[in-house]
Amino acid sequence: MSPSYPSGRDVLRESVAGQRRDVVLGSLLGSGHQLGEALVPVLIGVVIDRAVTRSDTGALVLWLGVLAVVYVGLALSWRFGAWSGDRSAVRAEHALRVALVRRVLHPGGGAEEGRLPGALANIATEDAKRVGAVNMSVMYGISALVGILTTAVVLLRTSVTLGLVVLLGTPVLLWLGHLLSRPLETRGAAEQERAAHASAVAADLVAGLRVLKGIGGESTAIARYRTTSGDSLRATLKAARAQAFQSGMVLALTGCLIAVVALVGGRLAAQGSISPGQLVSAVGLALFLLGPLQMLAWVNAGLAQGRASATRIAEVLATPHTVTAGDRILARPVRGALRLTGVSHGGLREVDLTLRAGERVALVGASGAGKTTLAKLVAGVHRPTAGSVRVTTNGTRESGDRVPVALVTQETHVFAGPLADDLRPARADATDDELRTALTSVAALDWVEALPEGLATVVGEGGHRLTSAQVQQLALARLVPADPPVAVLDEATAEAGSTGARLLEQAADRAVDGRTALVVAHRLTQAATADRIVVMDGGRIVESGTHDELCAAAGIHASLWEAWSGTRTTADETPTHHRP
Repeated sequence: MSPSYPSGRDVLRESVAGQRRDVVLGSLLGSGHQLGEALVPVLIGVVIDRAVTRSDTGALVLWLGVLAVVYVGLALSWRFGAWSGDRSAVRAEHALRVALVRRVLHPGGGAEEGRLPGALANIATEDAKRVGAVNMSVMYGISALVGILTTAVVLLRTSVTLGLVVLLGTPVLLWLGHLLSRPLETRGAAEQERAAHASAVAADLVAGLRVLKGIGGESTAIARYRTTSGDSLRATLKAARAQAFQSGMVLALTGCLIAVVALVGGRLAAQGSISPGQLVSAVGLALFLLGPLQMLAWVNAGLAQGRASATRIAEVLATPHTVTAGDRILARPVRGALRLTGVSHGGLREVDLTLRAGERVALVGASGAGKTTLAKLVAGVHRPTAGSVRVTTNGTRESGDRVPVALVTQETHVFAGPLADDLRPARADATDDELRTALTSVAALDWVEALPEGLATVVGEGGHRLTSAQVQQLALARLVPADPPVAVLDEATAEAGSTGARLLEQAADRAVDGRTALVVAHRLTQAATADRIVVMDGGRIVESGTHDELCAAAGIHASLWEAWSGTRTTADETPTHHRP
């Protein structure tokens, strides 16, 4: 699929064009089925005129044999046509899911802005499924039109009047069906929007279930979800009513067309303009029309829902990147230098900061000083509203390089599956020996090997069987096989007690050893060992220097150090706790 989707129409076009082989094959086979279905009443009329009315046994056997061959052909055409159509729909759905996941996981970010994870999951599943089903709609639509055209041609050969009734009535019916599908498109979009929001709220509540139970917030959470789910239910019912109304009206209009064909055919037979067999064929063809016309009503509904879902998918795929990524893979090892020039964002005001390649800088300051905001800007989570954040790697220019900046925060996620897979998000080809080396560097190998299955152990959803310190060790261990040129640690030791914190501080030092690192320090002992300390206050950098230099300057860092030193005895008594 192409990387750019300006509109929902482009998504639909790419979805169908990408599966054109199966769509064409399915359309041909489906058309063969409709052609066979249309020939059945014609052959029955032939049997009546050439065999029954003449009492010709030989002709009866011959035409019944032809009828049997047609039945076999239309049955096989339907079977393989439907299989081809289903395959095109499933493959298109899969391609869209891959495109959506690739966009969400793109290093440039941006797709998650303003969207909950549950909403993105709904778009990647339900919306992708509806757009994929458009391939089936195209196949069925072409097949239905072939069936209608075949009916019209046969009726024209039988009677020009009958043929004109079908040829003139069908376009009017199609136009009315299209008009009736417009409310369905609008309500279908609202239905998917509310369903995505309900899924997002449910996922959010499940993720925080232990917290809710811990504070007795179950009833509030249930009320919140009941309201959201009720909104989704009402949107679904509105969409269902719109679809039922559209289907019912199209069915009624189709019945009117069939009744007109039967009425005109009966009058022609009564006048002797057509034979009894031709009358039977005409009535049979009129009844056959019910199938393709209902199919077209279904196609209209499917296209309406597909257009609504395609628009939602296009909005995600066309979301601008938060940061600009290059297109070259850098040779290993990569060493980066970091430079911020005039950066403003949120509470930050014209921040200038430079980190030399391999330098470890600690970022300290009171709560609300802007440390986390600055860390997220460096990591590419946000784009600065003014100024620039640039990484120069191996002495080359920044603009041509794809530079991974690793971010480790205090809110670490443990992925489902074996622990080894949790350590491989950046390098799927990392060997078990490389993973053990990474675990050794953060002093985690002993407790990992003590697990029931070692690296193959499934530690539970969200890592709830591990302590906070162990989870953070895993997060730090991921840095080693990933080998990023720049690492950002945003209070990566904050959730552990003092004993665990000392262990984590040492692990963090080893994990970023030799790398350019920006460390938001929760504990000032970690800052004191950095190559340089940068102090922030009110969104600006107000001090910079080594720990000894800043203490001697008797500024903000000296005050923070003095205040922290007076409370560290109490902090030392804080035990390492399990994650809630």
